[in-house]
Amino acid sequence: MPVVGSRRSAAGAPVDLNGADAAALETLPGIGQTLARHILEARAARGGFRSAEELLEVSGIGPATLDRLRPLIRIVGP
Repeated sequence: MPVVGSRRSAAGAPVDLNGADAAALETLPGIGQTLARHILEARAARGGFRSAEELLEVSGIGPATLDRLRPLIRIVGP
C-alpha cells in the first residue's frame, strides 16, 4: 500500500499537468473527481499551465496543497 503523499503515476513519473487526464490527476494525494475537473477546466481556460503556482488559482487548491503536490507534478508545454 503506498504511503499518502508519495503516490505517483503508474510508471512512477511525476504527473504532467498539461497532459494528464482526470484519472491521472486523481492519482495525486488530495485530488478527487471534483478537483481534477477544476484543474482540467483551468487548464483549458488558460491554454495550459506554465508554472505549478498557477494551481493556486484553481478553486480548492491552496498553498499547503500546492506544496504537497509540487514534487509529484511537472509542467510540459503548454
